[in-house]
Amino acid sequence: MFEGVEALVSEHAELEQRLADPSVHAEPSLAKRLNRRYAELTAIVAAYRAWRQAGDDRAAALELAADDSAFAAEAAELAAKQDELAERLRMLLLPRDPNDDRDAILEIKAGEGGAESALFAGDLLRMYLRFAERAGWSTQVLDAEESDLGGYKDVSVAVKARGAPEPGTAPFARLKYEGGVHRVQRVPVTESQGRIHTSAAGVLVLPEAEDEGEVEINPNDLRIDVFRSSGPGGQSVNTTDSAVRITHLPTGIVVSCQNEKSQLQNKEQAMRILRARMLAAAQEEAQREASDARRSQVRTVDRSERVRTYNFPENRISDHRTGYKAYNLDVVLDGELGPVVQSLVDADAEAALTATAERGDGA
Repeated sequence: MFEGVEALVSEHAELEQRLADPSVHAEPSLAKRLNRRYAELTAIVAAYRAWRQAGDDRAAALELAADDSAFAAEAAELAAKQDELAERLRMLLLPRDPNDDRDAILEIKAGEGGAESALFAGDLLRMYLRFAERAGWSTQVLDAEESDLGGYKDVSVAVKARGAPEPGTAPFARLKYEGGVHRVQRVPVTESQGRIHTSAAGVLVLPEAEDEGEVEINPNDLRIDVFRSSGPGGQSVNTTDSAVRITHLPTGIVVSCQNEKSQLQNKEQAMRILRARMLAAAQEEAQREASDARRSQVRTVDRSERVRTYNFPENRISDHRTGYKAYNLDVVLDGELGPVVQSLVDADAEAALTATAERGDGA
């Protein structure tokens, strides 16, 4: 059982030696990749060693139980502990999304519902910023288009881990389940009759390209336009052409940024988003048949294609993929999103375990 883990133990030892070599750290991108793999294998190796130790201790307890029945109860406890460790190890050995160690770029777009949808997009932004803060991540608003009454028509945020995160805890690994349409039911601030309205906002989560060389972009394939930044209502917010719109001609991907006062800074932010979108598009093309998770991120903000509903009158949040439901919407919108996300992580892991069992894979 778990015979294949021995090869991972050897790889872990080799990585430990490589990371002790100062020359490796002279290449930051290489050191980052090796550290991530080392962290992933460290969790597996620790669980494997604990499982083996529990098995050895159980065998010793059974041997002693032949002369002293008091050890029989200890052997039973160790058997249960070994089963728990085996389950944890099986979870760690499940095939992982190769993007799970990456940082993320989160895009929120207002949809049906006009001003109310934009206000809800602002609520979602605040929720994700608070969630990121609780997780110890750093955030940076790359671009934002505000609406007349507040909130956002469109906003893009970079979410970055500090240091080397534990496996499964990086921003993309936790936020990727947020992709799709989020529906809100509440009385809008513009509603004088007190009627409950339904509107929606769309969320797209992209794995961030780790460096410029990861996504090859030919400068000749880009059309770069500059224009004057605008605020709510379309009024100009400065007197220089600092806003930047980049069109990648081969794919038709268009990215605009106007958040910064400098044209150069806006161009850098736009290129960052463009690289993330192109990375996601390239991965989707390469893994089209298996990329169910990516396809689940709805591209149109249609209320009928919702992943989650936020019902204010009932203080209820419902995730339609897992059946998760709780009556603490106010707390969730304040950043306590962990239990909702965990329900999706658990459902994903359960599906992966079932698929592994059906294929006859495993230890």
